[in-house]
Amino acid sequence: MSTKIPIPKLGQSEETVTIESWKVKEGDVIKKGDVLFEIETDKAVLEVESQFEGTLLKIIIPAGKEVPVMSIAAVIGEPGEEIPEIEQPVIAPSVAPEKSPTPPVAAPKTSSATAPKTAANAPTVQAAPAAPAPAPAARPKPSPRARRYAADFLIDLDKVTGTGGEVGRVTEQDVKNYLETSGYFDKRITPAAFNVAKAEELELLAIEGTGDAGRITLADVRNAVAEKPQPMTTMRKIIAQRLSQSKQQIPHFYVTVSIDMSALQAKRAELKAADINISVNSFIVKAVALALKEFPEVNSTTDGDSIIHKSRINIGMAVSVDAGLVVPVLRNCDRMQLDELQDVAAELAGKARAGKLLPEDMQGGTFTISNMGMLGVENFAAIINPGESAILAVASAVPTPVVIDGEIVIRDIMKVTLSCDHRTVDGATAAMFANAVKAKLEDRTIWDEMI
Repeated sequence: MSTKIPIPKLGQSEETVTIESWKVKEGDVIKKGDVLFEIETDKAVLEVESQFEGTLLKIIIPAGKEVPVMSIAAVIGEPGEEIPEIEQPVIAPSVAPEKSPTPPVAAPKTSSATAPKTAANAPTVQAAPAAPAPAPAARPKPSPRARRYAADFLIDLDKVTGTGGEVGRVTEQDVKNYLETSGYFDKRITPAAFNVAKAEELELLAIEGTGDAGRITLADVRNAVAEKPQPMTTMRKIIAQRLSQSKQQIPHFYVTVSIDMSALQAKRAELKAADINISVNSFIVKAVALALKEFPEVNSTTDGDSIIHKSRINIGMAVSVDAGLVVPVLRNCDRMQLDELQDVAAELAGKARAGKLLPEDMQGGTFTISNMGMLGVENFAAIINPGESAILAVASAVPTPVVIDGEIVIRDIMKVTLSCDHRTVDGATAAMFANAVKAKLEDRTIWDEMI
């Protein structure tokens, strides 16, 4: 008996997914644990393994199609077995809100000669609501002769004005007129460039030539190919949606402090000599966790009507990956020892870069750190993750001349910028929190006692 293979729901918030690629093909013998396909969620690309054995009889959902979770992706069974009929899943379009009814039009005024003497006895007159405008007729397809004729030219038939019949269908003569009036024949293009442009379905009139007298060269065509619109990945779409939502709905403000990392760097060197490797990021996460205990307002969230102070300190760690950005979550950071925190952070970062993160690895964050210290930046501000009240942007530690006890010395100075939701965090609280993080990172005695 054949078995239907659904696309699993890997997270509570996942409603749709996209099959990134199939790792098997129809006719392959499948064993338990074999990777069938990879799915792209809003956070990562994940492998889906088979829980069944048999022959892959039919792939129902092709790669690249966005479908609801739990849709049937494939059928596994015995060779020659009848394949059950399965409807292709669809994503229901969003319903547009109903428009408010057209307000009544005031009745026209009557002349004084014909107006009744007693206005109170006059009936109220309203014009009938205007009928909705008919939807514009769909543009008819160009005639077969027009399409055949245009096939040898690199033009966009949608830009050709049609004169055929009553509906303006594009005819062969319309194409000829367009070629003459658009300056098409004034364009010059090398044969190699023309062949590539035709294969890539480019529009000749939209390509700017940089050769002699404006001649279009192969390099011009390749530039045009590189600029062709590319569909955004699911992850990129979600990043754009969530961060746009954050900037539009959350009133951001920013506080920056400079931190002297010299003492901490000396502590790290001492630990390395003892074969103990703790990254700067782990120290920062721990310092932030300790500061969040002191300032619960920063470890909160709001829906605009109420504020929730989170009892746990779960710090999201922004990690750059090829497809965009993911934020695995380090849970209960205030309770973890530094070496434990280091191991968990390294494991999650490795899973993120390998595309192995599970949805639960990225849920439950209460505060986020975006660390670009390894990228040579002096300062930057990050956008708050929706559902949180703040995010800390960490820049590079830069050797900087500073004045200490009246003398100019060189110190490793690292700037951090706290982005806050002004609905939950006031300026003074943000300043005190940022300075609490600074004080902890600069106080070597804290780390001496902790390690």
